[in-house]
Amino acid sequence: MTPLGGFHSGGSRWLLRQKPGRVVLATFLSLKEGMPNDTHPMIAAMPFAAQLGIELDSAEPQEVRGRMLWREGLCTTGGMMHGGAMMAFADSVGAVCAFLNLPAGASTTTIESKTNFFRGVRGGTLLATAKPLHVGRRFIVVQTDLLDEDGKRVAQITQSQAVLS
Repeated sequence: MTPLGGFHSGGSRWLLRQKPGRVVLATFLSLKEGMPNDTHPMIAAMPFAAQLGIELDSAEPQEVRGRMLWREGLCTTGGMMHGGAMMAFADSVGAVCAFLNLPAGASTTTIESKTNFFRGVRGGTLLATAKPLHVGRRFIVVQTDLLDEDGKRVAQITQSQAVLS
């Protein structure tokens, strides 16, 4: 397995390793130092998420919080953030939540996603909060709320993740 680095969560450090075609959480280490300022390794493990500029604010099995800045390259006509960019943001943060709830040695992939859009985003920062609704042996279901800077709900996404062993 190829080492990818680690990430800090709840005062602990997780070491990520990659097998061909997937990333697995291989080792848990106790650590007292804080999270580094560079790209979060959970995002670095997903190149598309890194390209979107997704940042994680916190990552715990019961809740993952992230942010993505509005920028012109993520927009459709009229300066409105593209729905696909918002869905990709939610899917990435939700996948981290699912990943943190996996049994040792397992990986995950999204098998279903449903999005309800409530309002558009024309600037600022989009915030995401992902929480598991169901954690089972074969599937993990995650709900992600997207909020604008004013705390108004922009979209709600429910995704099902397969547990791959």
